[in-house]
Formats: sequence, C-alpha cells, structure tokens
Amino acid sequence: MRVLGVDPGLTRCGVGVVEGSIGRPLTMIDVGVVRTSTDLPIEQRLLQIARGLDSWIDATAPDAIAVERVFSQTNVKTVMGTAQVSGLALLAAATRGIPVTMHTPSEVKAAVTGSGRADKAQVGAMVTRLLRLTEMPKPADAADALALAICHVWRGAATNRIQAAVAAQAAGGRK
Repeated sequence: MRVLGVDPGLTRCGVGVVEGSIGRPLTMIDVGVVRTSTDLPIEQRLLQIARGLDSWIDATAPDAIAVERVFSQTNVKTVMGTAQVSGLALLAAATRGIPVTMHTPSEVKAAVTGSGRADKAQVGAMVTRLLRLTEMPKPADAADALALAICHVWRGAATNRIQAAVAAQAAGGRK
C-alpha cells in the first residue's frame, strides 16, 4: 500500500509518501513541503497548495491519502488555515476516487512512538528509525506527513475495512 500523508498548513503543508504493509518494512518514497508566502492573498495561497497537492498525487499515485484531523486550538486564525488546507486534500482525494482517512495528532503519535503525548522530536526520531533514514526529515511538517502515512499503513487499512463493512451492511438493510 502506498500512502500520501498530508500535514495541512497554510505556510508549510507537509507531504510524505510511504509504501508498505503491516508486518513488513516501510519505505519512504518521497517527502517535502508545499510552501506559500504570507504576502499572498489567501485565495492565491490556497490555489498554490491545491496545485502542489495535485502534483504530489499525480507524481506518486497513492492508494490512500491520510490527512491530519484539525483539532481545536486557541489561535482561530491558525485553525482556519489548517482546516482550509485539509479541505483541499480531501477534495483532491475525492476527485480522483482515492480513499482518504483523517487521523488525530494523538493517534499518529501513538501509532509511531507508542505514546499519544510524544513531542515533535520523538515523532521525528521514530519516523527516521522506522523508515531507516540517515537523517530526520526537515522541517517538522515533512516528518509529520511521513508519520501520518505510517499511521495509516498500520491503522488506516483496518479502519477503512470496518467502514466499508458498516456501509455495506447499511446499504443491505435498505432494500
């Protein structure tokens, strides 16, 4: 399974692609950041990110996309930008028929480090170790995107099967 992880952000949107399956070594395919300038109007920043995500999806052909679920923050401006970028990732996946799953930061931290309270340095260190990299991906947004992809490989496939079974059962009950 090839998964594109998206760590949404308006200035830096982390993207990372991991390939693997449960019980097998994981491989990093690519990692990076889609950046925008704070000098641009919001609509231009969102357009740049949308185009960047489209390019990543087209270039890496993921089987699934994992996006960080927006969580409550005290800074409303930050959470709004993050939510808008999350919507772009969801739309890019939906237009291509690629399954998308959202994972909370705590789920990702727990999957990658064993603790839902791990800090960014711990997540980055485990991503480096799990993917057998020579150095930690930078910036942290890139490492976080890889962590999302790893989390999805390990947890998301099962979640998707459960959701599909529930949907099939619900559809069967409507006959």
